[in-house]
Formats: sequence, structure tokens, C-alpha cells
Amino acid sequence: MLQYFRPEFNKSYTFDSHVLVWIKSGKGLIEVDFQHYNDFQDKLIYLSPGQYVKFVFGDFEVAKLEIPAQYVSKSQDFRVLFKHLVSLGYIQFDQGDQGILNTILSSNFLEILDISSRQWYWQNPFKASKEEYNIIFDVKEVIDEHFTHHLNADQLLSAISHDSYELTRLFKNRVGLTIKNMVHNKLLLESQKDIAFTDKPIQQIAYELGFKDPAYLNRFFKNKTRLTPLEFRRHFGFENRDSFIQDLLELIQNNHTQHHTTSFYAEKIHMSVKTLSRKVKEKLNTTVGQLVRNEILQTAKLMLLQGVAIREVAFELGFEEPNHFSAFFKKYAGITPTDFLGKKYNL
Repeated sequence: MLQYFRPEFNKSYTFDSHVLVWIKSGKGLIEVDFQHYNDFQDKLIYLSPGQYVKFVFGDFEVAKLEIPAQYVSKSQDFRVLFKHLVSLGYIQFDQGDQGILNTILSSNFLEILDISSRQWYWQNPFKASKEEYNIIFDVKEVIDEHFTHHLNADQLLSAISHDSYELTRLFKNRVGLTIKNMVHNKLLLESQKDIAFTDKPIQQIAYELGFKDPAYLNRFFKNKTRLTPLEFRRHFGFENRDSFIQDLLELIQNNHTQHHTTSFYAEKIHMSVKTLSRKVKEKLNTTVGQLVRNEILQTAKLMLLQGVAIREVAFELGFEEPNHFSAFFKKYAGITPTDFLGKKYNL
């Protein structure tokens, strides 16, 4: 059954089952598996058992639906939803789509997974064919099963009935990472989980993850995060949240209607454009420009739905001409302001 709730600020929500999380409304910053994301309104997020979601900053209305394991195992393409390759797995969800909405409300689990996986393939985040995705996820399965053995790429790929060179090339061209990168990412994620969510000694974590000595884990972890395992454990949580991200998002929320350039926000936050761009890329895997554009789009949609004329919206959001605003809206929303209104009011 779909459960609606308003999440607590900076609280980690973990689940013992496969879960669909719907960001029904709101904006701000969310965190999944130690990575930050923004602009997730009207998206369906899929989380496997043991993953967590944290609503770091903002105001969200959220719904979640727990999906029993037997239905997941019956879904042919569940991996594209639940086995995240690089970042968070999600599909774009329009609340006007009554078909999928009714399916979610009725908790028709198999149909939800079927519709969602088709939508994921249609979004095609890695620009690959369905056959290529099946091979990529076969490799991901092997990595997830054997990552504690610290096998090299050739040893891992020997378990897959495909040419090793072709597999390596496919992974690099489509996912943008090497097999070695993927193994390290898995090791890092599992070590972060154990360090953040358990009180296990670092020595025990190191041995359980296949490191021959805790010193190897320390070097590996600091190289990836710039923190030692113990520093990471102390810094994880509410008291030590990253105020830089919160300050920047608040600054954009308060100024996006008139200021669209990275240089403005760099000056306000007392950084060079290069430094600000680098920090945002590292922490959010996006750009300042994209953050500003997301905020402009959210404000524009809200104003349009409140009945504000397109011309007035354009000027309120700092565009010199209404046609400039319409071109911006079409480019980044994929639909004109007029068509957006028609879609919302003629469901």
C-alpha cells in the first residue's frame, strides 16, 4: 500500500525490502548512498534492501511503496531499476499519467515494475541497446557477488560468457567507467555503509571487505573520500552536515529570478567561479548553471499553474523578452509553456 509522509530533516531512511519512493512534491537536496541529488520532484526512485535515502535540505512530500521480493524476482528487467550502475536509478513520472498512477495506487507490483522498466529503457541513460544493458548488468552481478575477493578485471570477466576485450570496451563506452572503477566503487560504498551505520571496529570492516590489513582500507578510503574511516564516521550525520550545499541552494532560491550566472553566486559565496564549479561538481555531480535552471523551471511551472500570464512570468524570472523565456522553457522542460498548461488542465 502506498504510504505518504513528510520526511524528517536529515534523517536516513533505510529499508529491508525493495522500495519505490515517489518524490510527490517539494524541492531541495536528497542523498542516496552518500551521493547528493536535486531536482527530483515527480520522479520515482527505486531502492534495494540496505540502501538509504536522506532528505538533507528542503521541504518534500513523499510516498513509498514496499515491493515484496517475490514480485521483484518475477520481473525480467528489475535490475535496471534496482542495480544502480553509476548514480541513482529513477524514472521520470508525470502525475498526469493516469495509467501508471492507478497502477501504483492499486499496488499492482508486477505491472509497476513492467511499466517502470520500459520507461527506464525509453530514457536510455547510457545510450545503449537492450542487449548491451543485459551484458552490462551481468557484469554488475559478478562485481556485486565477488567484490570482497579483490579480483582483477580479467578474473571477474572470466565468469561472463563474452569476449573480455569487448566487455571492457562496452563498459567504458557506455557506463564511462572501467571494470576496476566499478569494483572500487562497490568496495567504497559497502565500506561507507559499514562505517556510517554500524559500530563495527574499522579492523573488522577491513577484514570483512577482503582487505589484508586495516592500513590498506585506510589508504583506499582516504584516497577516495579525503577522510580516514574514523573521520568519516564522526562527520556522518546531522551535526556535521555540509553547510556549503545548503547555503548555496538557499542563495539560488533567493536570487534565481534575477541572477542566472555562475559568477554572481561565486561572488556571493566568496569563491572563484572555478572553485565553486569544482565543488558543486564533486558534491552534486552537476553544475551551478543546472541548479539555477532547475530552480527557474520550478518557479515558472508554479507561477503558470497559479494563472500568471506567460509574459509576466518571463519578466518576473529575469528574461528580457517572453519569447526568450518560452525558448528556455521548451529547451529544458521539453515542452512549451502553453503546452505545459494544456497538459496540466486537460487530463
